[in-house]
Amino acid sequence: MSEWLELSFVQNAFAASLLAGVLCGIVGTYVVANRIAYLAGGVAHAAYGGVGLAFYLEISPTLGILGFTMAAALLMGVLSLRERHRADTAISVLWAFGMALGVLLVDITPGYGADLMSYLFGSILTVSRGSLAAMAMLTLIVLPWTMLFHNELAAVSYDESFARVRGLPVTAFYLSLVGLMALTVVVLVQVVGLILVIALLTIAPYIAEKRSRSLLSMMGRAVVYNVLFGMTGLCLSLALNVTSGAAIICVAAAGYFLSVGLDNLKKRQGLRGHHV
Repeated sequence: MSEWLELSFVQNAFAASLLAGVLCGIVGTYVVANRIAYLAGGVAHAAYGGVGLAFYLEISPTLGILGFTMAAALLMGVLSLRERHRADTAISVLWAFGMALGVLLVDITPGYGADLMSYLFGSILTVSRGSLAAMAMLTLIVLPWTMLFHNELAAVSYDESFARVRGLPVTAFYLSLVGLMALTVVVLVQVVGLILVIALLTIAPYIAEKRSRSLLSMMGRAVVYNVLFGMTGLCLSLALNVTSGAAIICVAAAGYFLSVGLDNLKKRQGLRGHHV
């Protein structure tokens, strides 16, 4: 493993895993706290439409994904605010439409055959310095935003009615969170793939929520878990010569199942102690 660490592309991959873990740990905490994991999945899959649009218009993939994903995310955010109980249906439609549109646009692009499957799992081992710089810049945006508006975001996340009574602009904060989530997807989808983005945004924060008493502690734990999953998955992928994104997801899923198993075991022990 020490020989691998001397290679620049491996160093870039570990740096990308660290930055992705921090980004998704912070943003994912708000995603899980607001119970909008389905929206995060919808936004990530809708990014496919941006990929197809970029190839069809012959523009930068980043530009195409950014424009399409932000538009889809804000539309999903507005729909989820207006119709909480039926938003999942509308988001599912936009989710499917984004993916289908991306495939069709690639199909009708003259002389081009894009491998859209590569956007599912990405390729963290081929991450460039430019992508690392973009991830670092987004992290520098997310951290101050979290520090400045933590109390407001916590109020919106846990008690929307109380936040409205206090006069907080709930809609603005909610849509800003959705926009930030979309921006995270845009930056990471080309590096780690949309499946891994969804996993990092949801699995670690969910595990952390069960073991935290505050939003900040949940956020800290989620970042640590994400980084641990990423580093472990990368090491396994190098040792076993398997796809890094898939390895990281499997490690995160194993962490989730272990967490659920431990929680169930504690509940059973608690029930036995109560009966005794």
